[in-house]
Amino acid sequence: MNPRPASVSARPVDDYRDSIEQLLRPLAARPLEHVSVPEALGRQLAEDLRSPVDLPVFRNSAMDGYAVRAASVVVAPVTLRVAGVVAAGNAGQTPLPPGAAIKVMTGAPIPPGADCVVPVEDVRAGDGTVTIERGRSAGEFVREAGTDVRTGDLLVPAGTTLEPRHIAALAAVGLPSVPVFHQVRAAVITTGDELVPAGSTLRPGQIYNSNGIALAAALAANGVGVVSVAHSTDDPAEFRELLAEATGSADVVFTSGGVSKGDFEVVKDVLGPLGGVFGSVAMQPGGPQGLTVVDGVPVLSFPGNPVSTMVSFEVFARPMLRALAGLPHVDSYELPLRNEVARSPHGKRQFLRGKLIRATHGDRPALHRHPEAVEVVSGPGSHLVAGMAWADVLIDIPAEVTSLPAGAVVRVWSL
Repeated sequence: MNPRPASVSARPVDDYRDSIEQLLRPLAARPLEHVSVPEALGRQLAEDLRSPVDLPVFRNSAMDGYAVRAASVVVAPVTLRVAGVVAAGNAGQTPLPPGAAIKVMTGAPIPPGADCVVPVEDVRAGDGTVTIERGRSAGEFVREAGTDVRTGDLLVPAGTTLEPRHIAALAAVGLPSVPVFHQVRAAVITTGDELVPAGSTLRPGQIYNSNGIALAAALAANGVGVVSVAHSTDDPAEFRELLAEATGSADVVFTSGGVSKGDFEVVKDVLGPLGGVFGSVAMQPGGPQGLTVVDGVPVLSFPGNPVSTMVSFEVFARPMLRALAGLPHVDSYELPLRNEVARSPHGKRQFLRGKLIRATHGDRPALHRHPEAVEVVSGPGSHLVAGMAWADVLIDIPAEVTSLPAGAVVRVWSL
């Protein structure tokens, strides 16, 4: 693993993010493993996959209808004897007799001798006969073997992050398992005597523990396997025990809380003597930060206020974790402000929560309309977690900017 990171005291945001990415980048050298196709969703393919079969596997009907020889229906209308029925799943090896038709279902094999299918809606069925109203061409509604993919053709290239459409193709060619890169594993530890799990009755001074659930969700949404989510009180012995379990099972550990300048900063108190570096990053929210390497495992320590925790994850960890998972990079873009930013702290890069205002174009659904502006939602406070639920983006206010009028162009990052 990389050497101990440099001091984080009052560091610029980009500089600190570079330090985190330096610690996480070695995780790209991961071994491959084989997982079942249903379990491969969201995983990064480690090798090229080639089709072991033709698709379609055999010549089959694209419609419910009647398999005929096109030459038999050149002069239409014509009435043919129905010589049998072939359902999907049947072998369909009975040859088509001359001057006859065989009824076939969608996906059923085309009988030997037939070269087109007449859909049921285009015929008149009689007692053991069928009348074809117009002439047909060879190949109509016939799916030839291998027209989708041939045996040995590249099906999905290495490096692809498998989505439902890939899973469908893998299943269709009969692959039971696929080689994928070992998924980055993360453990989460929240800290603080005041935190209690959801469903508990709050006593005076207590709050619900949202950070553990939120961090686990953010990790999973960005291609990371969450191996554990634990909570520690402010007891150093308890935190040490949970930390040992986390570093023993995870590639990276995230902690929240206990990194500031108070009297009960359990994370800083335990990790500081282990080489952890704690200090401030020039940002709001999320200023207090810590980095440690414990037994070769990076430990990223975020502040405990809920919005600070989530903004820290978005700014510092999400970009590299997505790259490791093979997920698309989240690009920033510019939009005008719908409302003003009256005050932003000088010398600190502020990340406000914003809601996209989308242009209206007829009856198109709102989510498919182009955003025309961004509106600041809630306040800048690091405790306003419910307000963050209304946000689509983070609004990135540079450190040297102290206020912005409505209409000013700002850079935003999708959440």
